[in-house]
Amino acid sequence: MATPTPPTDSIASLRERYGPRYRWLLLLSVMVGTMASIMSSTIVNVAIPDMSHFFTIGQERAQWVSSGFMVAMTVSMLTTPWLLARYGYRQTYSVAMWLLLVGGLVGGFSNHYDLVLLARVAEGLAAGVVQPIPAIIILRAFEPHEQGRASGIFGMGVVLAPALGPSIGGVLVDVFGWRSIFFMVVPFCVASLWLARTYVPVSAPGGVAANRAGAALDWRGLLLGSAGTLCLLNGLVALHGGSAAEAGGLLGGAVAALVAFIWWQRRVAAAGKEPLMNLALFGYRQFAMGSIVAFIYGTALFGSTYLLPVYLQLGLGLSPSHVGTLLLPAGVVLALTIAGVGRLADRQPTYLLVSIGLALLALSFGLMVTVGLGTALWVLVAWAILGRIGLGFILPSLNLGAMRGIDKNLIPQGASAINFVRMLGGAAGVSLCGIVLEWRLAVHGDSLTVAATSPARLLAFNESFGMLAGLCAVALVAAWQLREVPQKAG
Repeated sequence: MATPTPPTDSIASLRERYGPRYRWLLLLSVMVGTMASIMSSTIVNVAIPDMSHFFTIGQERAQWVSSGFMVAMTVSMLTTPWLLARYGYRQTYSVAMWLLLVGGLVGGFSNHYDLVLLARVAEGLAAGVVQPIPAIIILRAFEPHEQGRASGIFGMGVVLAPALGPSIGGVLVDVFGWRSIFFMVVPFCVASLWLARTYVPVSAPGGVAANRAGAALDWRGLLLGSAGTLCLLNGLVALHGGSAAEAGGLLGGAVAALVAFIWWQRRVAAAGKEPLMNLALFGYRQFAMGSIVAFIYGTALFGSTYLLPVYLQLGLGLSPSHVGTLLLPAGVVLALTIAGVGRLADRQPTYLLVSIGLALLALSFGLMVTVGLGTALWVLVAWAILGRIGLGFILPSLNLGAMRGIDKNLIPQGASAINFVRMLGGAAGVSLCGIVLEWRLAVHGDSLTVAATSPARLLAFNESFGMLAGLCAVALVAAWQLREVPQKAG
């Protein structure tokens, strides 16, 4: 009697059907969707002035299409482990891609700003669910000696999306208007849905069947996490342009939400239930230190992504198109560096690679003080490239260094938590750079509302870059603790 063949959508039968290359096809499948989610998060910034004019709203209100996306993405990352356990890889990933696709179409065709904002929040929710999945697959589907290479190839593809996106987006907005920005994700979503149907298994992490009758989502933890995130980000915005009382109240609310969140997660775990964020992760020294690095790295990355274009335009007086041209080589170098460092991560200690990256990033920020109004532009490009080489060392190494030591059952929780911490740092970094820049401009008697630049303005920018260099130096201390030594969970 013939042995029954396993279902065509199980991980075992997919590996049997496609052979050793299957793990790479699986990684490609989730990489395309992740590229779409990252592109949708960065590319919309070039369309904000056009949208502000079309809907006759202020720049601050139009900015919410970016801020709303960031908040939704940051919070929804915490739900990924629960969704994967309950519905499996394929359904979780496919539903997120459909949500991203519908959000792009609704946003692109809408004639009402509120509907555009709702579409952006939907896209953010989808992006947040998707982004921890590749890290889970790399640590689950690849052998330890292949994980660095897989991270490098994945990172190279994902980084090219934000590197090339704004340049392509600027052309699309000029030719077709702001709606074209929303439609850019559509072909990526369609391709990722086809790939998911072909290569992504229906199982949950670990190869077990998805359990739809499993534990309920920790809604109270999710609400506390959402409230804390909103209070923190809005509190930082209030520090930038609101009253001291408003900022203090919001930041105090963020602290209170954090304390309540930790208390509730401990209580859920003590009751034998599944918390939204398993705090046992932070009992692993490497993961705890990796989370500190991830937060600071997110702050430096997103903060500098905001600060550098403003510096080039309002500090050095360059045109927007000139700025895009100058930053493009750095983006390409970043993608190439990630691919090379990914191979190194399979043979070299990850803590060393992360430390080298942070040192190069800090150095690039520190060298910005050498740039003045008469400095040759190639010097500026060189410092930007140096910083992106640093990022290239960090990206494929950090998740591996932080998560290799944790229990395999905690990998989905770990991927979700470290992505959440990184995005929270990124969202805070943009506001932090704005606050520090505004403060230093006021100290030096300048303002960005004045058309002409000045040495005082450049000094304020230099001090803001110095703050980012200092943060990277602090992260270096934590990065050194990523060394792999025998360590039991606390």
